[in-house]
Amino acid sequence: MSSDDARPVTPGSLADVIEVLAGHRLAVLTGAGVSTDSGIPDYRGPDSPPRTPMTFQQFMGDEAFRRHYWARNHVGWRHVGRTLPNAGHRALVELERRGVVTGLITQNVDLLHQAAGSRHVIDLHGRYDRVVCLDCGTVISRAELADRLDTLNPGFVESVGAVGDVEIAPDADAVIEQTSHFVVAACAVCGGVLKPDIVYFGELVPRERVERAYAMVDAADALLVAGSSLTVQSGLRFVRHAARTGKPVVVVNRGATRGDRYAAVTLDGGASETLTELAQELPAL
Repeated sequence: MSSDDARPVTPGSLADVIEVLAGHRLAVLTGAGVSTDSGIPDYRGPDSPPRTPMTFQQFMGDEAFRRHYWARNHVGWRHVGRTLPNAGHRALVELERRGVVTGLITQNVDLLHQAAGSRHVIDLHGRYDRVVCLDCGTVISRAELADRLDTLNPGFVESVGAVGDVEIAPDADAVIEQTSHFVVAACAVCGGVLKPDIVYFGELVPRERVERAYAMVDAADALLVAGSSLTVQSGLRFVRHAARTGKPVVVVNRGATRGDRYAAVTLDGGASETLTELAQELPAL
C-alpha cells in the first residue's frame, strides 16, 4: 500500500479499538508517549516544548559537541535509571501473559518495558544503559562509564545541581549550559570514540534489528501503535508494512500521527489509560 492508496483517517472510540483488536494476536509498537507517565518527557507530544534532537552527524563531526553531549548525558542518564514502569507498561505485561500481545517493538531506550516484566521486546533505537566504541566495537555498561567520568570530572554532577533540578530529555540527556571544562572518556581498549548504544537522528537502525521487528509484525494478526507520533521512518515503516500485508492497524496517541492514514481506527488518548482499558477488556487467547 502506498501513501496514495492509504485508508482515510478514521477517528474512533475505545469500543472501536476493542472491536478491531479482539481475538487478534498483537504486535505492539510503542513510543515516547508510553513513558511520559513515568516522568520521561516526549519530544513531539502536543504539550512538549520545541526541541532540536542531536544528530549522528553532529556527534561525529564536532569534538566540542561530543563534550557537551557527554556532560549533559552524565547527569541525565541517572534520571532514567530512577524511573519506574507505569500502568501502561504493566498493562502490556498482562496482555502478553494472557497471549494477546506476542511482542513489543519500542522506540524508547529507557528499558521500562523490561523493568515491568515484558519478555519479548525489540529495542529498536537501542538502550540507554550501554555504551559502544565506534572504533573497535567494544560494549560497556553505562554504569561503568559513569564511574570513569566521575573520576575524570570530580564534583561535576554536584556542581550542576540535583538531577531533579535539571531539565531531562527523552534521550537521557540533561540540559546544562556550562560544559567546556568537562573531560570526555575514550575507549579503554583502543582509545576510540565512545557513543551511547542509541540510534541517533540521521543514523540507521541495524538491519538485523529491523528484520526481527518485521518478523514480529508478520507473526501477529494486527499491529497496535501506542504513544508514538510515527514522525520518523524507523517506526512508520512497520505501520506501512502491516497495512500493506492486510493486517489491521490501530493507533493510540495524543494528537495526530503520520500513520493515521494507514489505520483501521485511531484513538486520540493517553497510552496508559487506553492500555489499561485494553488489558481489562480484550479476551485472553
